Amino acid sequence: MSEFQLIYRYLAQFGAGPWVQLGVGDDAAVVAPPPGHVTLVSTDTQIEGRHFPTHTLPEHIAYRAVAAAASDLAAMAAHPMGMTLALTLPSADELWLHSFSLGLGRVVKDFSLPLVGGDLTRGPLALTVTVLGHAPADSCCRRSGAKSGDLVAVTGTLGDSAAGLCVLEGDILVPDGVSDASLEWLEQRFFAPTPRFEFVDWLAKYAHASIDISDGLLADLAHVAHASGVSIDIESQRLPLSQAISHWPQSQALKWALTGGDDYELAFTFPSHLSPPPGSSVIGRVLGDGSGVRVDGECLDARGYDHFQ
Repeated sequence: MSEFQLIYRYLAQFGAGPWVQLGVGDDAAVVAPPPGHVTLVSTDTQIEGRHFPTHTLPEHIAYRAVAAAASDLAAMAAHPMGMTLALTLPSADELWLHSFSLGLGRVVKDFSLPLVGGDLTRGPLALTVTVLGHAPADSCCRRSGAKSGDLVAVTGTLGDSAAGLCVLEGDILVPDGVSDASLEWLEQRFFAPTPRFEFVDWLAKYAHASIDISDGLLADLAHVAHASGVSIDIESQRLPLSQAISHWPQSQALKWALTGGDDYELAFTFPSHLSPPPGSSVIGRVLGDGSGVRVDGECLDARGYDHFQ
């Protein structure tokens, strides 16, 4: 089949959305935010062998790529509006595209993120997803707003995705007593992360700063600390860990939680007189002195994942 036949058969069906005025089929899409709102844009690339293991199922590739990109919108307290997808394939494999479209359909539905355009070309397997969201002009949540005395909280549990990848690639011994259900859940946390759009309205109203956890908690909170000119102190005993990774030694579980990355949970700061929203956990506090992140008072390596190291 030709490039355009493949697009219309497997990709063009996912373009309907309340903010989409013109989707797939023209030279450009037309997407309009609600009155008084601004458009937020973020781009994320996923490459086979770098961001997901070789031979990953196509439906997992689609879901993971879109969910990872969409998490940036949630971090800035934006609601999803649409996305574009640049897909590079080694060949015009219809069976692969059919499987891919199943995962794409699921993620479009789960996060109300219609596919409004993109590109399909030939080459090594890679995806670039550009997501668009909307938020009131005065309520975008940035990294630079953390204030001394703020509490620091995270959504969900941490370290599960990194643990799931280690299990998938056979990089770590699985302890006795870990159920198949737990292992499957960890793997799903890697393949199907959940952008936390359910926290967007709370963040827009109360949070001072926010970031999604993609490169590791320490690295991402270091970005907040640097942008805000503050230091952040984390209490390791307060980190929310799932039952699934509690089977490993605590030192390993904490390493995954602090530096593993790919959780796509949210880390945010907010005034100390408030309670955190349900589904989140307070893990520390913002301090006014210095700039950086400490764990139990100790400065740790916060470099996180770096594509060029």
